[in-house]
Amino acid sequence: MPPPGAPCRVLLLGGYGFFGKRLAARLALDPLIDLTICGRDLAAAEALSASLNRQSGSARFHAQRIDVLAPGLAGHIGNSGAAVVVHASGPFQGQGYGVARACIEAGAHYIDLSDGRDFVCGITTLDADARAAGVCVISGASSVPALSGAVADLLARDFTQVHAIDIGINPGNRTERGLATVTAILGYTGAAIPHWRDGRWQRAFGWQGLRRYGYPSPVGVRWLAQCDVPDLQLMPARYPGVRTVTFRGGTELHLLHFGAWLMAAMRRAGLVRDWSRYSAQLKAVSDLFIRFGTDAGAMHVEVTGVADGRPLRRCWTLVALDGDGPFVPTLASAALVAKLARGELAFRGATPCVGLLTVHDFLDAAKGLAITMETT
Repeated sequence: MPPPGAPCRVLLLGGYGFFGKRLAARLALDPLIDLTICGRDLAAAEALSASLNRQSGSARFHAQRIDVLAPGLAGHIGNSGAAVVVHASGPFQGQGYGVARACIEAGAHYIDLSDGRDFVCGITTLDADARAAGVCVISGASSVPALSGAVADLLARDFTQVHAIDIGINPGNRTERGLATVTAILGYTGAAIPHWRDGRWQRAFGWQGLRRYGYPSPVGVRWLAQCDVPDLQLMPARYPGVRTVTFRGGTELHLLHFGAWLMAAMRRAGLVRDWSRYSAQLKAVSDLFIRFGTDAGAMHVEVTGVADGRPLRRCWTLVALDGDGPFVPTLASAALVAKLARGELAFRGATPCVGLLTVHDFLDAAKGLAITMETT
């Protein structure tokens, strides 16, 4: 890492993509960050870096063509002099750990925005190598499990027993959709999902198990359905004795939500093998409806259990307005990069992104956005 106060060079892989460009905008607010936008499309990377330089009145932003699937990635990272690499090129479902291994070889810290259950939970296989290299390898610096985990830790801070954790996300329909996110969701739509319920592992199905949830105004009541995320695996281990952990997501428009529910039923019936094969076409169909609904989205985390000998339920909600919802998955990475740039993150090794950030860190990273959080 550079000495305190010196610029920290960061490589952002997939930096002009759906979440990458939003993370780049967040990192651009930090004067200690020297950012290189990377990807296979050099023209797109150059356009974004030039735009950020104009906005900031600086020359802190650069562009580089890097194909993460091409050989010699560790050499590219090492030659760049980057102290931190952020991997924002999803979907992560089905990806290997080639980028993380290249970072370890190059002696650079690694952060990704994955919310893929197997990918995030399996990152610990790199722990020994990361420790030996003196770097941190952090997976899941996204809405889940990073933000959801930080909120659960806050809500359960004085519980003597945690009984249940319930998490949900429902974006506004008029916010832009990323193809990688659509592909990831379609990959488990109708597929069997192991989840911890009533103190044992049971089987659920992606985008089934419908539920209505009431969010603060102007979001209101939204439909949710079961999703596959790292929290379903991580929370039972983090909170021994918890009886049930659930996660649901949804869409604002009933047509799209129940359309996905029907698609899940079709896969369960064996009529379709894997909806993610059609992600580009299905995203195009959903985009036809993007002018309907609102740009307001929400997220919640509820923890129930026992504190001071009595039953207690605590609920945290996030509301994002003005189409700022897609920034939420970038806040964890922005916070982690800021900590690394200032020498404030001592962890070395490989881990899912739980226990490394606080809700206050997310509030700092969200400054200037139409995002509010409250606890009841």
